[in-house]
Amino acid sequence: MIRAAAALVLLSSSAFAQVSTLAATDGKNALGTVPCAKGGAALSSCHAELRHHDDGTTTLAVGLGGAEVRSIYFTDGVPTSSSSPARISHETRGDLTVVFIDPDEVYEIPTAALKRQ
Repeated sequence: MIRAAAALVLLSSSAFAQVSTLAATDGKNALGTVPCAKGGAALSSCHAELRHHDDGTTTLAVGLGGAEVRSIYFTDGVPTSSSSPARISHETRGDLTVVFIDPDEVYEIPTAALKRQ
C-alpha cells in the first residue's frame, strides 16, 4: 500500500496537477505522465511508467514521442544512469528531483515517488 501511495505521489503531485495523470497502478508500478523536455523545448507532459524493483532500485521509463523511450535508473532515490550513453546529473528543487541528461533532456519527478518506503 505504501508503494502505491509513492506511485500516486509521482503522478498526482500538486506541483504537476496541470500535466500529471494516473492511468493505473498495481501497488508497485504506476502509469501516467511526468513533465519532460528534449531538444530545448519547453516542459510538456510525457507518458511514463514508474517501476519499483525488489532489489530496491527504481526505473522510470518515459515516452519521448514516436518510438523513443528514455529509461532512467535510480538507487535509493538517486538517478545513477539512463538508457542514454550521455552524462546524467540531477538536482533537488523543493520536493522535486530534476534529472538532466546531456545535452538537452530534462525530467521532473516528485522525490517522494522515488524513495522506497
